[in-house]
Amino acid sequence: MNRIWWAQIKAVVRLEFKKTLFARRGLWIYVLALLPVLLYIAFAFAVGHRQHRSQGFARHGEKRVAYQDLASIKPGMTKDEVVSILGKPPVSHHWVEERPMVGQANVKIVHDGYQYSDGRNDLYVGLSDGKVDSLNLTTYDNPGQDSVMFAGVFQFFFLRLAVFFGCLGIFMNLFRGEILDRSLHFYFLAPIRRDVLMAGKFLAGLLATCTIFVTSEILQTCAFLWHFTASEQDLYLYHNHGLQYAAIYGGVTVLACIGYGAFFLVAGMLFRNPIVPAAVALIWEAINPFLPNVLKQISIIYYLKSLCPVEIPVAPGTPPFFALLISNAEPISAPLAILGLLLVAVIALYASSFQVRRLEVNYTTE
Repeated sequence: MNRIWWAQIKAVVRLEFKKTLFARRGLWIYVLALLPVLLYIAFAFAVGHRQHRSQGFARHGEKRVAYQDLASIKPGMTKDEVVSILGKPPVSHHWVEERPMVGQANVKIVHDGYQYSDGRNDLYVGLSDGKVDSLNLTTYDNPGQDSVMFAGVFQFFFLRLAVFFGCLGIFMNLFRGEILDRSLHFYFLAPIRRDVLMAGKFLAGLLATCTIFVTSEILQTCAFLWHFTASEQDLYLYHNHGLQYAAIYGGVTVLACIGYGAFFLVAGMLFRNPIVPAAVALIWEAINPFLPNVLKQISIIYYLKSLCPVEIPVAPGTPPFFALLISNAEPISAPLAILGLLLVAVIALYASSFQVRRLEVNYTTE
């Protein structure tokens, strides 16, 4: 590729980047990218409200308790043993249940419900006839659990929906939008090779999508860390690989933009109606966990899931259908995943370079 081609590509990128980034028809993409950020902000407010309530419980308790005290309560303990460790509960409930017995009179069972808190963690103790029969210890600030939540939102909403439809809206319109605006012929009449034009448009679309969605991923990380204390933020970022995870999520986002962008670029040249390829691609990506290993490799989400740093655990009792959807049973190594994803993108761009040379503009049929 000579210097003229590079100069032409840079000129096309300069022209297309601002137009793509601020196109009116693409404003919904910003809303889609901001939804996860709003989700984490709402989560931070919810956690803050629960912590405020927990602090109220802790202030009204007879004793100042620690997390170790809450965790020391075990099933089978008596009411007196619980009160000796945690003191009188700040919140308690009492009711009597009449349980029918076969051939006998109803049996009365006395139930008590005690609530304790250390200001950040809540414990609910259920007692029957003076003995502990149920426990529910809720921890609101758990970076490990919250990082699994972040991984779930990233994989199942951000990659599969936000980035997917964002790339659909941007890359489908790189040529299709010009046809609808009746302006593509200006590019075709200019002294520039069509494959060079395609390369410039693709890079402009890639730069726009990466700007939008990588910025969204950074804002998600900031909003995700908002409800943690300063010491918990430091622990997560510098001791629990938080910064490393954030960098990996950013890299996966860029690779998702490359893969989906290349696919939707060629789809925008081959199809007039974007609903058909979008629906087919969405279904194919959704059923990827259920496909044979050979067919899995002809998708983009397969490689992206293999690169995600946090594996989502499958809870016991999860139905097999959802367990298979959550798990990534046969991930591949990171170098092979990156290579496979780039290979899919190169194949799509190679097909686009042939299609753009044969592309004919007929505005009357659009």
